[in-house]
Amino acid sequence: LSKPSPILFKSSSLPDPNFRSLNPSMSSFKSPISMSSIDSGSERMVSSHRAPGEIHVIVGPMFAGKTTALLRRIKSEGNNGRNVAMIKSSTDTRYAIDSVVTHDGTKFPCWVLPNLLSFRQKFGADAYDKLDVIGIDEAQFFDDLYDFCCKAADRDGKTVILAGLDGDYLRRSFGSVLDILPLADSITKLTARCELCGKRAFFTLRKTDETKTELIGGSDVYMPVCRQHYVNGQTVMEAARVVLESHKAQSDSYLEEAAVV
Repeated sequence: LSKPSPILFKSSSLPDPNFRSLNPSMSSFKSPISMSSIDSGSERMVSSHRAPGEIHVIVGPMFAGKTTALLRRIKSEGNNGRNVAMIKSSTDTRYAIDSVVTHDGTKFPCWVLPNLLSFRQKFGADAYDKLDVIGIDEAQFFDDLYDFCCKAADRDGKTVILAGLDGDYLRRSFGSVLDILPLADSITKLTARCELCGKRAFFTLRKTDETKTELIGGSDVYMPVCRQHYVNGQTVMEAARVVLESHKAQSDSYLEEAAVV
């Protein structure tokens, strides 16, 4: 017996209006979607959505030149005719209130905000729509960093360039900077010079006995170090903390005894 020939259907072809089906229910079938409605819907979708933007992340320890690299990128975008704006956290008042400032004194005017999601309203909706590039300095201080970057790049078509610490003084994740890495188009990891030996420094060592994560300061509080001096430095700092706590406990004990007498 010969095999029956297969019946081929072209998925792109529309039903022939003169075709009469053997199935009575098919003879009266009409597609609920017209081609004109599909075309108009596609046009509305294209017109209501902008091309997606980009996210570029610059990370590293303190004194690695993150802010310098960020400003270089922002100035380059501005020189190419793109509209740019810079944002920094209102908690960072080390060098200037209304400017992003590098450790060597280079300044760039910025918006100072407690959170990022308020930027569009404060900047103005019309001005925001015309904006091409948004720079964010000290990004680790913004709790809403992930949500802002998603909205700005994916929905609003902005190019977001951010700089921040990838780790705190304990080499643990700082803020939500590392959460942005899966979203990023590019990631730049910068290094500094170890303050103790001159080798490449990947870590930030805190010089004080303060233990809270957010402690804003400069070279008076932090220094960049290599792995060897980070480990050695943490050992020394821990020993110093133990000694200080011991002295404090003894002092408190003497004060209590004196009060009793």
